Amino acid sequence: MIDVEDHHFEPPALKLISELLVKPKKSFTPDEGIVTEAEAELAKVLDVYEARLEKSKYLASEKYTIVDLLHLPNLQSLMGTPAKKLIESRPRVSSWCSDILARPTWAKVLDMQKKAQA
Repeated sequence: MIDVEDHHFEPPALKLISELLVKPKKSFTPDEGIVTEAEAELAKVLDVYEARLEKSKYLASEKYTIVDLLHLPNLQSLMGTPAKKLIESRPRVSSWCSDILARPTWAKVLDMQKKAQA
């Protein structure tokens, strides 16, 4: 499952983050062609995740593992973009995402980031 995150989830997620978050912050216009292509790629991965999450609470098992943890930074970023519709339109993926983003340790990481940027 770690390979899936690394080779299938992360590449389109990073394209979307670049186009929908980074470019606008730098006053550039997102490339809609790249956004459309990356959304289609990510949708395929999330469809697999939706089916996988029918069998267990988390991606690799009933317990939270490194597989889920590795998704946190990109999920956090994606949820701040229009691409969140890809996550929210899949009930199991949406529930899983909400669950892992709400973990107290992740909140601590986000808090440390805010303090470091201040």
